[in-house]
Amino acid sequence: MVSLCLNSLPLPPSSCPQKLTETSSSFSNGSIGTALKPIVVNGNPPTFVSAPGRRIVAVGDLHGDLDQARYALEMAGVLSSDGQDLWTGEDAVLVQLGDVLDRGDDEIAILSLLRSLDIQAKAKGGAVFQVNGNHETMNVEGDFRYVESGAFDECADFLEYLNDYEYDWNEAFVRWCGVSRIWKDERKMSRNHWGPWNLVERQKGVIARSVLFRPGGPLACELARHAVALKVNDWIFCHGGLLPHHVAYGIEKMNKEVSQWMRGLIEEDTNRNMPFIATKGYDSVINAILQETLQALGAKAMVVGHTPQFSGANCEYNCSIWRIDVGMSSGVLNSRPEVLEIRDDKARVIRSKRNRFSELQMVDYI
Repeated sequence: MVSLCLNSLPLPPSSCPQKLTETSSSFSNGSIGTALKPIVVNGNPPTFVSAPGRRIVAVGDLHGDLDQARYALEMAGVLSSDGQDLWTGEDAVLVQLGDVLDRGDDEIAILSLLRSLDIQAKAKGGAVFQVNGNHETMNVEGDFRYVESGAFDECADFLEYLNDYEYDWNEAFVRWCGVSRIWKDERKMSRNHWGPWNLVERQKGVIARSVLFRPGGPLACELARHAVALKVNDWIFCHGGLLPHHVAYGIEKMNKEVSQWMRGLIEEDTNRNMPFIATKGYDSVINAILQETLQALGAKAMVVGHTPQFSGANCEYNCSIWRIDVGMSSGVLNSRPEVLEIRDDKARVIRSKRNRFSELQMVDYI
């Protein structure tokens, strides 16, 4: 059996900064006569966001399904439908609730698409935010149990592609979504010819994934840019839910520590109480505890993913918690994409492109 080691693949230099500092930034569209105040972001990674007057769109778990991800974003009115991957949301704010990784083949392409949209959105006075889910944490930990074979292949392709770009990380990463299909098609043609060597290719993919996602690796550092819990205006966004002890611990502290660990700046074992549970879900959330959490954060409602909702996106406890993971990935339920829109503190579920502007389910928060 042929064996491979890390030295058999090109190793990109660390793309992580050496120090993680608190930041406060703002950006607007710069249009003459605009009535909207700029978006203000506090924390590194972003933790508290003030986005006055913005339409907010939340998208649940994507699990490596690029086609369904694009459909959901088009349905939400933030992605062009012409295949050019252009931001069409103007000054809107998009929040993706984690679990981009695992169960699908095009994980890095989705991460690339979201980064590209963020750059475009900021130029229009909007923004794109992501929160990390349990599957992001698992992959940085080296837990690859739910990784599809095609995702290992994408990792091998992406690492080779980085070498071609001489590791100009930002440009290479943003452009990957547009070229990943070409690499996939070429790989399939090569695999048909070299079928007996699939085992070697798989071993190469596993090593490439380890290089990319290990703490301090290029994709781990990319994930480290994102929070575990994010507050936008009066809304809390997290993958699985927050409890009062997370709030007492401090969500900004929690975000920073998880980010530092992903960047390889601290060892996981140095803080055994690090609350990774915030990336995970709960089968039931008790209303009294939910209200205590929201009150402590000065929030009106919480939006979570993690657990597929067979009946579609829904809310509970007078819509103080929204569950919007509908299992849209073909690796989960392959269900119809749905997104949550929040406009003027009114929330509704968008279930198709045609009824993007219809009142499907609306709640007014006073």
